[in-house]
Amino acid sequence: MSTTVGSTPWHRSAALPYCVPFAIYIAFLVLESLLGRITGENIGAASDTRWLYAVKIGCVALALVLLWARYGELTLRSWPNARWILAAIGAGLLVLVLWVNLTMPWAVIGASDGFDPRDAAGTLNWPLVVVRALGAALVVPVMEELFWRSFVMRWIQQPQFLTLVPQRVGIKALLVSAVVFGFEHSLWFAGIVAGLAYGWLYVRSGNLWVPVIAHAVTNGGLAAWVVIAQQWQFW
Repeated sequence: MSTTVGSTPWHRSAALPYCVPFAIYIAFLVLESLLGRITGENIGAASDTRWLYAVKIGCVALALVLLWARYGELTLRSWPNARWILAAIGAGLLVLVLWVNLTMPWAVIGASDGFDPRDAAGTLNWPLVVVRALGAALVVPVMEELFWRSFVMRWIQQPQFLTLVPQRVGIKALLVSAVVFGFEHSLWFAGIVAGLAYGWLYVRSGNLWVPVIAHAVTNGGLAAWVVIAQQWQFW
């Protein structure tokens, strides 16, 4: 007998394409943590393990490509108009500013040295920088918005989430999904703010590309700021 999700076989579940890329990403985070404990050093600072990020992003990107036909919201025909693109850019920049400032002790869970792409002499390893920045700006926003906004937020509102238009998502689903999204990050309060911003864009625009663009602007801008300011803990 097949394992089922509700009355639907798991391999036909509407949720599966939205969960697989995210699950791959989380599995690599667990692996990185385990390797860090085994080696006794921070995974981001270990020169022989930092390239695991490239493997992680490559696997997530491959999953997204293979499943792309299942993402009906992310087509060229659904690309937003100029007004929503500008709104997404503005929201993404606002979240970026808040992200690097909402670092009060009570708003942080744990501590991390982040991802340091320098070699032993303190020189930037630019291939590592480029891979990290591109992964954060191009792959992570698509993966996370598909999971947190298109799936989780709509599913909280209605289990048959594919039939629910974003504009019908209520405040409860928006808040709950934003809070859970926030606690995915060490900067949990900044994460909640980001989740609310991206969720609001999705609900108001009805277009998943809008929060994806906003998220990409935040992550891309953060990558540039991290490298310029050498604030590796934000990576």
